[in-house]
Amino acid sequence: MGSHGDALWGTVIGAIFGGFPTNKYGRKNTLIAIGVLFAVSAIGSALSNDPYVFAFARFIGGIGVGASTIAAPAYISEIAPAKDRGRLVALYQFNIVFGILIAFLSNYLLSGIGENAWRWMLGVEAIPAVLYILFALKVPKSPRWLLSQSRTEEAKAVLKLIDPNADVNEQIREFTAHSDASDKTETIFIKKYRFPLTLAFLIAFFNQLSGINAFLYYAPRIFEEAGLGESTALLSSVGIGVTNLVFTLLGVFLIDKLGRKTLMYIGSVGYIISLGLVSAAFFLGWTGMAVPIFLFLFIAAHAIGQGAVIWVFISEIFPNHLRASGQSFGSSTHWVLAALIPSLIPFLFNHPMIGAGVVFLVFAGMMVLQLLFVAFMMPETKGKTLEELEDIILKKK
Repeated sequence: MGSHGDALWGTVIGAIFGGFPTNKYGRKNTLIAIGVLFAVSAIGSALSNDPYVFAFARFIGGIGVGASTIAAPAYISEIAPAKDRGRLVALYQFNIVFGILIAFLSNYLLSGIGENAWRWMLGVEAIPAVLYILFALKVPKSPRWLLSQSRTEEAKAVLKLIDPNADVNEQIREFTAHSDASDKTETIFIKKYRFPLTLAFLIAFFNQLSGINAFLYYAPRIFEEAGLGESTALLSSVGIGVTNLVFTLLGVFLIDKLGRKTLMYIGSVGYIISLGLVSAAFFLGWTGMAVPIFLFLFIAAHAIGQGAVIWVFISEIFPNHLRASGQSFGSSTHWVLAALIPSLIPFLFNHPMIGAGVVFLVFAGMMVLQLLFVAFMMPETKGKTLEELEDIILKKK
């Protein structure tokens, strides 16, 4: 698996266990700890002189990534006003995509500075990590988390800070009514929470069975298989980064206007068309620019649909006292599949009976199932408070 694998399995561990500190020590403290993990990982990777230290440093960074997919969306969804929640949580995804593009760029700029260029490429991550820690120290704690710890006065102060015009006492009443009605010993695995659990599982499952990660890892190779030279393939990777960024931004802009379901419809249809065309290209031996264009369409469909929606949606469908563990479940499903599917791809592409055409056809079929999931199962969550959503999803109303 190499160093990529170390980081990825670290991410899985971070996603599985990140719910504990997020609940126990709070969203803010967990976010600060994640920044420390990133800084340590960057410096450790850059200074490492043997493969084990390097692998361990990458693994630590992975834990940070996995835990951030729980703590960050949970935190943002809890401080955001209902009408802007989708946009604010989706900015988390936008920043990831933006970060990937910046990493591409910084690696490109640093690639010519001599034999230790790779150390600089990895070490430079410490700069944004330290800046992030300094900023995270300044943000307020989540008011919903503070209330779950019975720290009402602190929660009031934060709510006033977030929205000076809101009726803070009314908000507190709504939180506490839900909090008092909830049993603190519950887990997300009891029958009562089967529906939100299924929703979290399916949105994460379909996210990866679109083939997105398989595709991002092997983009250069897919371009080469489609008959494009190596330099074009590398350029296409930057093209992917830009497409991803632009359409994620569009998703962020539209998520509270059109709603989560509409974006998922747009994304699902885009997936089915683009994956169908990529599959056809491999079956019928189309070469040249056809395949990259279909793949760019695929990235656009992903960015505006699943990319923008997944972390928002998972952070909305669980009640306050189970948000971190629900987020952890959805996130773990996502990362386990993100680790497994790409590792199967070389085998499947090279198998005489299977090959790339069949693989993309299966992904397309999965996206037809996703379309049915969106149409028949997925509730619309835009514009409602987290407490209202709890009532709707658990059918209390």
